Amino acid sequence: MRIPPTSLAAVAILLVATPWLVAQQLLDRIVARVENDIILLSDVRELSRYQQFVDGKAESDKEILDRLIDQWIVRNEAKAALFPPPSEEEIDRSLRRLKRSFSSPEAFEERRKQSGLTDEDILHMLKSQLYLSNYLDTRFRPSIQIDEPAIEDYYKTRVIPRAESRGQPPPTIEAAHDFIQEALVQRAINVQADKWLKESRTRVRVDNLLGEDAK
Repeated sequence: MRIPPTSLAAVAILLVATPWLVAQQLLDRIVARVENDIILLSDVRELSRYQQFVDGKAESDKEILDRLIDQWIVRNEAKAALFPPPSEEEIDRSLRRLKRSFSSPEAFEERRKQSGLTDEDILHMLKSQLYLSNYLDTRFRPSIQIDEPAIEDYYKTRVIPRAESRGQPPPTIEAAHDFIQEALVQRAINVQADKWLKESRTRVRVDNLLGEDAK
């Protein structure tokens, strides 16, 4: 029986496309189960690209997966508490701050292209990070107290040496007071959040399936 040319063309396309389709299917997979949710390898890769974009380097896949599990814990509690998403004003302010961290708009765009992220990807990650950090701030800030000796010590050990290393006169402690206080508050929030997350990990069922894809 003679096979019509159109059928032969269709068979040829399928033969060429099948390996590509299989590759696409194998490209992504589950790397962790957290309670009834899953974390995909693509989630790890996305955060890796975002870290590369923001910091110029990324953590290992194992470290990123641990970070995603911690984020799941924070997000799960924030949603249960009906914590509101960041406002458009907060998002715009955070995006402007991120852009100012680069030497120029061109440097921002070049790093974005190198990371393989779109503007929408960056905005999505920015919103997610802002939501989580806002929740942790609201949860732990009220219990934190910073005393004057701690501010004075930070001024002497951090502010003055940094200014001197740059060949600049240090600001007065009065001028740097609010900045130092906020830096110490953020440090305390991080310490308390880390302790809370370690405790929360013991109460959450996590199946780590990253295995051979780790780098």
